[in-house]
Amino acid sequence: METESEPYVRLATLRQLHRVVADLNTARSLADTLQTVVDGIVVGLGYELACVNLVRPDGDLVVAAFAGDPAAEALITGRVGSRASWDRRLTMGENWDGLRFIPHTEGWVLMEDDVPQWHTDGPDPRFEDEWHPEDRLYAPMYASGGELLGVISVDRPRNGRRPGAWGREALQMYAFQAAIAISNARLRANMQRALVRLEREQQALRASEESFRQAFEYAPSGMAIAEMGGDQHGRLLRTNDALCRLLGRPASVLRRYSFSDLVHPEDIGTLLRTSAEGGRAELRLGRRDGTYVWVSLRNSVVADAADGPRFLLTHVEDIEERKRHELQLAHRASHDSLTGLPNSAELRSRLGARLCRRPQSVRATAIEALDAAFEGRDAHTGHMGHDGYEVRVEAGGAGGAGGGGEHGFQADGPDRFTGPDPFDYSGAPAAPADGPYDHHVHTVAPSTEVDDGTKGLAVLFCDLDGFKSINDRFGHHTGDAVLIEVARRLTTGVRDGDTVARLGGDEFVVLADGLGAADAADLAVRLRNAIIPPIRVDGRAVRVGASFGIGWASCGMSADEVLRSADQRMYIEKRSRSKSHRRAG
Repeated sequence: METESEPYVRLATLRQLHRVVADLNTARSLADTLQTVVDGIVVGLGYELACVNLVRPDGDLVVAAFAGDPAAEALITGRVGSRASWDRRLTMGENWDGLRFIPHTEGWVLMEDDVPQWHTDGPDPRFEDEWHPEDRLYAPMYASGGELLGVISVDRPRNGRRPGAWGREALQMYAFQAAIAISNARLRANMQRALVRLEREQQALRASEESFRQAFEYAPSGMAIAEMGGDQHGRLLRTNDALCRLLGRPASVLRRYSFSDLVHPEDIGTLLRTSAEGGRAELRLGRRDGTYVWVSLRNSVVADAADGPRFLLTHVEDIEERKRHELQLAHRASHDSLTGLPNSAELRSRLGARLCRRPQSVRATAIEALDAAFEGRDAHTGHMGHDGYEVRVEAGGAGGAGGGGEHGFQADGPDRFTGPDPFDYSGAPAAPADGPYDHHVHTVAPSTEVDDGTKGLAVLFCDLDGFKSINDRFGHHTGDAVLIEVARRLTTGVRDGDTVARLGGDEFVVLADGLGAADAADLAVRLRNAIIPPIRVDGRAVRVGASFGIGWASCGMSADEVLRSADQRMYIEKRSRSKSHRRAG
C-alpha cells in the first residue's frame, strides 16, 4: 500500500522532516537538542517510541533522552549500556543503508545484555512486513570525523509496518541532521563553558591586578618595575610613592632613569650582578639633593611563558639607619674611643695588608741590574751576578702606589731565572711563580746609608715625653684632653692617605708611604714641632714633648716585627737626648 501512495507519503514525510529538522536548530543547550531529536522522531517520523543513546567520554552509551512513553522514560533514562554490547548490536541483523534492523527472530539473544531496552506487548504480526513488538531499529549518528556520537533507537511505527525505502531514507537523513545538531550543541556548550571559565579567569585576573596595584602603590617601602633585556634594560617603568619619597623624585622623573643611573659608582658591579641573578643586594642610590641612601634591593623576575624573562619587580627597602649603626659598630671596633684614631688592631691590619711572607733578599742597584741584563746571558736562562748569586728581574717594584716598592732587580741566589722580561716596563708588580705573592707590589726598606732614591713605607713610632707627670698632677681629664689634641695635631701634620693610629697610653704610630730616609726624618721633625706648643686645658697651659723612632716596613717581616723595630729606634732616640730636652710641661 505504501507504494500506491508513495508520492503523497514522500511529500507529507518531507514536510514533517523539514519541520522537525528546523526545530533541531532552535535548541539552546545539549539537553534541549537531545530532547528535540527524540520528540521530532515521535512527532514527525511516525514512531511511537524513540530514544537517544549518547556516547560518553569513557566510550559507553547512556540513554540521554526518551520520548513517547513517560513510564519507559522514567525507567531507562540515564541508564548505561556498554560499548561492547552496542558494537555487537550494530553488526547484527540487516543493514538498511546505514540503519541497523534486528528482527525479533534474531533479537531474542539480546534480551540478557546490558543495553537498556523497553518492549511493549502486542499480537504477533499477520503479514510479512508487519512490525513485531520485539523488532529493533537503530540509526547510528557519526561526527564529521567518523567517530560514533550516539545511536537513535525507534520502536512501534504508527502504521504497524516496517518502514519502506522512503521511511528508511527519512530516518537516515534525520539521524544525519541530528548528529550535526548534537555536534553543534556540544560545541556551543564547550564554548559557553570556555567563556564562563574565561570570564572567571578575567575576573580573578582583574581582582589580582587590583590587589597587586594596591599592594604596589601603598606599600610602606619602595617598589619599582624595571624593563629587563633589550636596549632599555633596567629602565624604570613604574614606581610607587614610597620610592619617590625615598629618592626625592616624582614618578614622572624616575621613568627617565634606570637603577644604573641612580646607583653609587662603587656599587654598579653589585647592581649588575643582582639584576642578572634576580637576587638581592645592599647598595647606595642617589637622591635628588646629591646625597646617597643605603637600600636593600630584592629582585623578582617576572617571566612571560612564551618569551622568557621580561621585567624585574624590585623591592627597595631603606636601610640607612641600620647601615649607619653597622658603620658605627665597625668604627668602634677598629678605632680608639678617646681620640677617634685607628686602634692597635686596625693599625696591624693596615700594615699587614702591605706585607707578604717573601724572605728578605739582597737588592741590586738599578745600574747593576741593567749591567746584568746586558751581560750576554739569555734572560730566560739567568745571569750569574756577584758572589755567585743569580740576578732575577722583578719589574715594577718601584711603581707601586705612592711610589713605594722594590726597584728593578733582585738577586735570589743560585736558582734559575724565573722573573719577567727585564725590558718589560709595564709597571706590573713582580710575581714569583712558586710563591703566594703573585700580583703583589713588594714593600722594601730604603737604604739608611746611601740615598739610592728608593721609597718605602715609613713607620714612625711616637712616645710622648712628660705625659705621665701631667696625668699625675692634673688628673686623667687633663691627660685625655692632651691626648685628643696631640691626635689632632698629628693628623693635621700628615698627608691624606697616611695613617695616624693610637697604640694605647701615650704611644702613637704614623704610617707614611712613598718616603725616602730623609723624607721620613723631616716628617718626624715636623710632627715633633707640632706637638711641642702648649696645650690649653680648662684655662691651664701644659706642654708635652715627643720622641720618634723611624722603622721601615718590608716584605718578609710581620706587622709586629715592623712595630717592634720602630719602637726600638724610638727608645734609642729618646735615650740619645738629655732628660731636660725630653721633658716638657
